[in-house]
Parts: sequence; structure tokens; C-alpha cells
Amino acid sequence: MGGPSAEREVSLSSGRACAAALRERDYNVIEVDAGPDLCSVLTNLKPDAVLNCLHGRWGEDGCVQGLLEWVGIPYSHSGVLASSLAMDKQRTKDVYRAVGLPVVESAIVLAADVRARHMMTPPYVVKPNSEGSSVGVYLVGLDNNGPPQLDADMPEHVMIEAFAPGRELTTTVIGQQPLTVTDIITTGWYDYDAKYKEGGSSHVVPADIPTDIFDLCLDYALRAHNALGCRGVSRTDFRWDEARGADGLILLETNTQPGMTATSLTPEQAMVMGTSLADLCAWMVEDASCCR
Repeated sequence: MGGPSAEREVSLSSGRACAAALRERDYNVIEVDAGPDLCSVLTNLKPDAVLNCLHGRWGEDGCVQGLLEWVGIPYSHSGVLASSLAMDKQRTKDVYRAVGLPVVESAIVLAADVRARHMMTPPYVVKPNSEGSSVGVYLVGLDNNGPPQLDADMPEHVMIEAFAPGRELTTTVIGQQPLTVTDIITTGWYDYDAKYKEGGSSHVVPADIPTDIFDLCLDYALRAHNALGCRGVSRTDFRWDEARGADGLILLETNTQPGMTATSLTPEQAMVMGTSLADLCAWMVEDASCCR
């Protein structure tokens, strides 16, 4: 847990919650804050399995997965290729398109060009191509007319994508089983604060939406999970424009290591479906393997 990414604090919260849950099931748990010495730490500890609660770069993008493959320690969630693909938003969309899953127009462009002029007809979204938790996301054109003045710490290349209006929906897949659909209610943009601060958002689960849209979310989430080659637990996020019916449901991205904090969506969905956090964590540990 932890690690050096922009999502460090969320990862620490996820790790602590999972460690406490596993201790309820009498697992011998050692919490490791991942640093540059991670390889030697794990080699010395010789764990039976690693429950990977890292989020963001290095922990969710195939890097730590490759390290774990190298030292031969079974681990949870997706393997090297699926993790790397899903962390790259543009390549994720390419995979979605290849299997017929609906996405919005998007492109990778220079951040300097985005600051200088509109690179797409507003409204549109600007974001880092390889971050999660809505880190560095800009919504352009709904309340201003000029190009976005991106922070200086944004990467040299960023992703722009057409804004998808409508409701924020999400579905978790465990193994080969999609769980349910959550309708995420916020007063504004579903940003980092809305995701992780108390009261930042509310969740309706199961979502009160038409049956055909509900079933499509389950179907699309499982298809995305398999198309990317995910293992273990994943969560796919959607936007749904009610006015367009089924044509208004589009995929945003697939998270290969969903959050496990007190406000996280995946544990909540599991609980609604009758699986406690302790049971979910135990399943992930028992599912751990190499060559994922």
C-alpha cells in the first residue's frame, strides 16, 4: 500500500482497511508501504501472497506486477499487460473500440497546445493519460469559453475527450461475475474530493435505472474486464445520457485495482450483494497467483 503515486493517501486507506478485514479472517498480515526498497523488503518477508492495494502509477500500471512476477510472489488483481493497458486511458479506449464497446472521441495531444487553443469543440475533458482518482482532470467549456490553463505539473502529453453528459454509473466485476450497478450522485463534477471526502457524493445501489440499461452495464463491464485481460477484481465506469436511451451509455475507463476505503464503490457493491469486505479480501488473497 502507499507508494509514491498521486494516489498515495487513498492507497494507504485502502491498505489499512484490507489489512483489518483480513485479520478478521485470521490471516497473518504485514502492511508494507511500498518504496524503492520494495523488492528487498518482499524478498526478506517471503509472503505467501501479496494483496496489492496500490493505486496509480507504479502500483497499478504493470510495474509492481512485473516485480512480483520476477521474484515469484503470487499477487492479486490483474497482471502486467492488463494493468498497463487499463492504466493507459487512450489504449483502453482502443481496446474497447476493437470489441465494439461504446466510447467518446478522444486523442493524445501536447499540453502546451491545450493551453494555447481548443483542441476539440467544447465541451470536453482534459486529463493525464495515466492517472486515476480524477487526478488532474479539467472540464472545459461548460462555464468558460477559453482554453484551460493547465497546472505546470501536468505531463507533456495529455488526453482530451469529448464530454459525455448524464449520470455517473459504475459496475464491479469479481472473477467472471459482474455485481451490480451504482448510480453516483454529486452536486458537481465527480472529482477527487467527491470520491474520497466524507459527504462528497452519495451512492444509489442498486441503481434505480431501466432494466435494459442496468443489464447493459453488467454486460459491458464483464466484456471490458475480459477484453483488457483483467483478473481478480475490476470496476468499469460509465456515463449515461438518459435522453438517448441505450445509445447514451458509454464507457469511461476500467479500474484494475478499485479503492477499498470507507467511501469506496467496490466494497459497497460487494456488501449489497452479500459479500463482506473481509470475505472480499479473503477471496482476493486466495485468488492470488503469478502469470496473471
